[in-house]
Amino acid sequence: MTESERLDATFIALADPTRRAILARLIEGEATVMELAEPFDMSQPAISKHIKMLERAGLVSRSRDAQRRPVKIEGPALKAATDWLEEYRQVWEQNYSRLDALLEDLQAAQRSTES
Repeated sequence: MTESERLDATFIALADPTRRAILARLIEGEATVMELAEPFDMSQPAISKHIKMLERAGLVSRSRDAQRRPVKIEGPALKAATDWLEEYRQVWEQNYSRLDALLEDLQAAQRSTES
């Protein structure tokens, strides 16, 4: 999967509130599919589909611990999305700073013509 495809998969996975809630739960520690399904009014297969989407995006992973198959959160994919957003946040911040400076100049010019 290319970096662009992984970023697409991450944002698609994060677009769903159920998947975001699953990630929020996994921040507390790993959990089984059944444990993740508890707060939702949906079947275990439906939760499994959400987990597969998160897994495809690299946001979670599953391991095997005897009979348990715990799911845990993975940071690198989320960090890549955060880094991508941070680049744009910096650009927007610079643009807003320039707009603020322009507004101040215009207001100062208007005050000087009024006096």
